[in-house]
Amino acid sequence: MFDFRLKVFDTVARRLNFTKAANELNITQPAVTKHVKEIENYLNTKLFDRNGTKIKLTKAGEILLQYTDQLFNVYRDMEFEIAQLKEHQKGNLRLGASTTIAQYVLPAILAEFHQRYPAIKVSLVIQNSEAIEDLLSQNKIDLGLIEGQIKNRNFHYFPFLKDEIILVSRNHHALTKKNALKLEQLETLPLVMREPGSGTLETIDLALKEKGIKLNSLNIEMQLGNTESIKNYLLHSDALAFLSVQSILQELKNQTLAIIDVKNLTIKRDFNFILPEGEQSSIGDLFIQFTNRYNLK
Repeated sequence: MFDFRLKVFDTVARRLNFTKAANELNITQPAVTKHVKEIENYLNTKLFDRNGTKIKLTKAGEILLQYTDQLFNVYRDMEFEIAQLKEHQKGNLRLGASTTIAQYVLPAILAEFHQRYPAIKVSLVIQNSEAIEDLLSQNKIDLGLIEGQIKNRNFHYFPFLKDEIILVSRNHHALTKKNALKLEQLETLPLVMREPGSGTLETIDLALKEKGIKLNSLNIEMQLGNTESIKNYLLHSDALAFLSVQSILQELKNQTLAIIDVKNLTIKRDFNFILPEGEQSSIGDLFIQFTNRYNLK
């Protein structure tokens, strides 16, 4: 890091706690305060408002945080590009990805990765999120990408891509002509869901529980093992399904599927990298850095 003070500021800004920032950075709290004060003196403005033990960003602090994000991205890209000049990467990478990520997000990334690193042989196993965790624990894959929630202390999880799960029907379904659904109407509508163990199903379950709705109270007429099956099922029925927006971009463009709005229900999630705790493979590290630089919008 070219300017450690910016790293200190960024950590404090995200934790809004000097003690937690000090612990994360493995420095003392007075050192954290000193670094932040030096930046404030340099910019001649306050970056944090303090109210007892609580702090919050000032307007200037919010602006600086936006720019530190951009600077860190530039640093990361620069370090990555320079590192690649030093060695010719080769070897094997065993990936495991849950269905939605493998079908709708990874193919374009893998194609570009192969162009950049043709001597790295990539194999990809496609399973639901629960199975990917099992494969990683058995050392049958080097790196996983899943849709599920953080739950296993033996693994390290961190965000790969933001996603949203939306309610979908075939185009020209009767509900597409009406206003947004009320939450209670979900219990009366025929629904198609993913199978148990699916990260998508887990995320839907958690989101609905927060609204006081249990999965077993829904009218689930079918559970299918992959998104493509669900999409094709919807085309031939009046059922609805909760699906990743990443999985239906083409159908929305072709106007074969439509989004049904549900009042007071937004289901957002992160797709996550998942790694075993401890030392990571250099090729797995390389793939993570590469995907972080890939233009995912």
